[in-house]
Amino acid sequence: YPSRNADENMADIAAAEAAGQAGANRIQTLAGLMTKTRLTQLLKQLLHVAGEATAAWIETLGTAPRNFEDSLDDGTPIRVSLQPDQSTGRLRIDFAGTGPVHANGFNATPSIVTAAVLYVLRCVVPGELPLCDGVLKRIELIIPDGLLSPPAGSTPETSPAVVAGNVETSNRVVDVLLGALDVAAASQGTMNNLLLGDSTFGYYETIGGGAGATANASGADAVHTHMTNTRITDPEILESRLPVRLWRFAIRRGSGGAGQNRGGDGMIREMEFLRPLTLSLITSRRTTRAYGMHGGEPGQPGRQTLVHQSQRTELPFATSQDVEAGDRLIMETPGGGGFGQDTSDK
Repeated sequence: YPSRNADENMADIAAAEAAGQAGANRIQTLAGLMTKTRLTQLLKQLLHVAGEATAAWIETLGTAPRNFEDSLDDGTPIRVSLQPDQSTGRLRIDFAGTGPVHANGFNATPSIVTAAVLYVLRCVVPGELPLCDGVLKRIELIIPDGLLSPPAGSTPETSPAVVAGNVETSNRVVDVLLGALDVAAASQGTMNNLLLGDSTFGYYETIGGGAGATANASGADAVHTHMTNTRITDPEILESRLPVRLWRFAIRRGSGGAGQNRGGDGMIREMEFLRPLTLSLITSRRTTRAYGMHGGEPGQPGRQTLVHQSQRTELPFATSQDVEAGDRLIMETPGGGGFGQDTSDK
């Protein structure tokens, strides 16, 4: 506050309103094709089908508990324990042992964690599950107070900040769930958030990386994975609208973990700033690596380098600083983990 570009903000609001109206129109069209009773029955059936598909998958998990642990780049642990209960057809997902409230804004919320759990279930449960609450019908989700459920303070000033929880911590939640289920090596595990601006504009982009390998396939190169779900600005649009020049946008060859199936390679994105700006970065997998699985090697960590008058400085995983005209940022995003031991040279 105040807004640097009110017209752009109003366009965003108009787009959100149009999307909501389109959804309402489609629901009205559907309701006009059948009675209210019939429509209600069909919607309930969707919930039932999703729940039963999840229950059938839980039966394949056996009875032994499954545990996994990973961490944020500052060492904050994220732990999960999965306990199937075949007598009830339910699965308890417990994040006990995860770190305390984060002092620097990497806190998530129960809704973020729930979304990550729903995403993972739709990845691993066979069939095309509808995106609905029925998927969670057989899930008992336990989220203790702390990093993933920070208690609210009495005022906004005393409440823990939730900034990177949606973009970074959510990815680590996905990592530990997939690790506990033993189905995929870790993907890059970050959105590589890049923010630029001055008093006249603000710009935000996220940058893809390497996907984790599985028993059936190598990881994809240079893609958004899991919770990222975003697209990047085309170079022509970037350079025509913003005071930056894009020098390189390429696959970071060799950054994926080795294995019987290799992890996907990350990206390289290098840009020059054409006038003084403020640069902010929120990233992960700079001090940790995307884990490999079943003998696969971990992916290479990401890094970001600021080039100022030929001097190179490696920036931390989260930072905000002023840059000058002619400075360059080189973003190298993480590779995904490999799956299975590579025996090709043996």
